[in-house]
Amino acid sequence: MPERARKGSSRRPTVKDVAAAAGVGVMTVSYTFNQPSRVAAATRQKVLDAAEELGYRRPDGTARALRSGRTGQIGVVLGEHLSYAFDDPQAAQFLAGVAEICVEEGLGMVLIPTRGDAGDTDRVLGAAVDAYVLWTTTDGDPVLPAVAGSGRPAAIQGGPQYPGIRQISPDDTAAATAVARAVLEDGRTPVILSFPLDRARQPSQIWGRELPLDIPFPVTRNRLLGYRAALGARWDTTLIAVVPQNLRGQGEKAMGDVVARLGGDPLVVLAMSDELALGARAVVGEGAVITGWDASFAALEAGIVSVTNPLRDQGRLCARAALGAGDGTTEVPWAIADPRV
Repeated sequence: MPERARKGSSRRPTVKDVAAAAGVGVMTVSYTFNQPSRVAAATRQKVLDAAEELGYRRPDGTARALRSGRTGQIGVVLGEHLSYAFDDPQAAQFLAGVAEICVEEGLGMVLIPTRGDAGDTDRVLGAAVDAYVLWTTTDGDPVLPAVAGSGRPAAIQGGPQYPGIRQISPDDTAAATAVARAVLEDGRTPVILSFPLDRARQPSQIWGRELPLDIPFPVTRNRLLGYRAALGARWDTTLIAVVPQNLRGQGEKAMGDVVARLGGDPLVVLAMSDELALGARAVVGEGAVITGWDASFAALEAGIVSVTNPLRDQGRLCARAALGAGDGTTEVPWAIADPRV
């Protein structure tokens, strides 16, 4: 009969030793450490007591991943600084949706920030994850072909479209057209508060007639196309204020600069998010009609007309799509929330 390992002995105890000491099968020991919900509480405690008595340490996660080829992790690729995930309410809602699926599936979540430099691809591919969820990025981002060719399934929120990566997105162009048409009134001057136009993220003011529409961020590009369709002939003389990030304070600053330039005309402010819209409201007060995006409680309470854009749901959909692989686009429904009616 083989010697049983004991605590303090020179031989390292194994899972078979723990099973023998607890009087259970090897799989029960494995479930106790890896899927404890599958083991009755009394049996689980018996296994843990035997492991403690023998000095058994649970299996090393890295070694287990090497053996199985799976890590039990979803990687979320953010084309932003890591702090963005906590500062931007939109990103936070999206990540909460991904996290919900991770909890349901017993998975971990790894945040992988990218910086737009040569190291991005290695940083993303070097992450020990089973699947990728990508926050919207730019056309031509080298991370896209790298992820698509990695052999790991992936999904992206908002685009751009890329073969082999599932896209989860609302029709931003149609939604922007609809929300603008809902508020455009004769005699009011339209102004747009826009997300960044490129990775440089420089704040700026630009007239519609001067704006290039080959903008690499698909969400920004598609919303501007929608506003242009709604504005028609007024597009050329519409001022577009570009902010570096989706932060309320930046919306407030951009709106202050717009008012300083245009004067006190009655305005229609078309903002690409509720945060920017709330920043604008702090400057122009009740005298302006303002639209936003996300239909947050704070925006609707402030009288802002907003596009419903359930980012938490999109996070869940992206995580599910990544785990299930596949290709193509899943279109997310949207609507206009108008607190004035």
